Amino acid sequence: MPAEPSRPGAEHRTCLAIILAAGEGTRMRSALPKVLHEIAGRSMLAHVLDAVGGAGASRIEVVVGPGREDVVREARAFSPGAGTVEQRERLGTAHAVLQARQALLEGCDDVVIAYADTPLVTRDTFAKLRRPLAEGAAVAVLGFEAADPAGYGRLLVEDGRLLAIREQRDASGEELRVTLCNAGLMALRGDVALSLLERIGNANAKGEYYLTDAVEVAVAAGERAVVVTAPEEEVAGVNDRAQLAEAERLAQGRLRLAAMAAGVTLVDPGSIRLCADTRLGRDVVIEPHVVFGPGVSVADNAVIRAFSHLEGAEIGEGAVVGPFARLRPGTRLGARAHIGNFVEVKNSVLGEEVKANHLAYLGDAEIGARTNVGAGTITCNYDGLRKHRTVLGEDVFVGTNSSLVAPLRIGDRAYIGSGSVITDDVPAEALAVGRGRQTVKEGWARGKTKAS
Repeated sequence: MPAEPSRPGAEHRTCLAIILAAGEGTRMRSALPKVLHEIAGRSMLAHVLDAVGGAGASRIEVVVGPGREDVVREARAFSPGAGTVEQRERLGTAHAVLQARQALLEGCDDVVIAYADTPLVTRDTFAKLRRPLAEGAAVAVLGFEAADPAGYGRLLVEDGRLLAIREQRDASGEELRVTLCNAGLMALRGDVALSLLERIGNANAKGEYYLTDAVEVAVAAGERAVVVTAPEEEVAGVNDRAQLAEAERLAQGRLRLAAMAAGVTLVDPGSIRLCADTRLGRDVVIEPHVVFGPGVSVADNAVIRAFSHLEGAEIGEGAVVGPFARLRPGTRLGARAHIGNFVEVKNSVLGEEVKANHLAYLGDAEIGARTNVGAGTITCNYDGLRKHRTVLGEDVFVGTNSSLVAPLRIGDRAYIGSGSVITDDVPAEALAVGRGRQTVKEGWARGKTKAS
């Protein structure tokens, strides 16, 4: 007889992820919804969307509070296929999950329930949470060993099975000594998920329906519940600004370690801020006090020197940026380009080996290969109503302290004399000088004294 096929792993099972994002977050003292506060340049909600998607979620439903169109927009912007449902009444976590009833009715192998204010849980942990369901468990609860368990619900385990989640106020003296605590996240086997949720009652002081009760409901029905563990710092929730700062610190540590493991040199890792979407090639060197905003990619062998700020920029292979440079959105640097100290570039494409080594502003420009931009050069791109482009050809030399008034085209191998204001197009291989003629009055200063 042929061997019986093995039970499929979590990666081959359909998965519905329900993300609870309806919390008000009043302790944040902010007009911005709590789940839209950012960590490493990405909202907490987006971090969770990314993690559950990476863990194999084939469908995502985000539960939002009334009137929270801003949360809906963020969910759809980051994960266009995500659905959203509204929780109009605040009747507990199980009630929130049941707002996605239609998705539950349509069926799936696994249901993962996550919280948008617990942003550090990784895709690997979500995948690990799903695995016991493929082995027959009805409920898998994410837990952690707490350094100080005070205030957390305790996970009561016997012979490898989870029997109950006991809130601290209801725990016996013996149960209070348990350090295995509930992180709040849960996975349910798809064929029983809806029935378990519907059987959760509200016989508690608040009259709410608690997701944690799914464990005892499952056990009473003869189903198996288990615990999957994660490090305490990974499951930390964010409820105030101090916890947000701590989550930022932990996220930055992860990103720095990942960058160095991939072949990036961080000269002073603790002083460098990365974004969740920062892309760094091999043998990139990043000096101290560099800030990466969203949307930055850096190709192999590039060097980002100290105190530079980059956002929405693409850095070519072997390019050098900084120190004290600012690259704004829409910047693209070609291979071996040099952007030096106190140079700002915005919405501009610079070709291979372009050099702008000091004190320049290059906005809305296209600059050809090997062009040299002298110190003090400015592209005057804004006329008060509209932005205009400046186009420089290849091998152009722009002298120091030049103002290039857009719209403007300068041909290949042209020269711009120092101190010029250039308002008209310059043909290839021409010299353009736009400045007042120097006047010298000999002897004019003789006998004059400085004012006291």
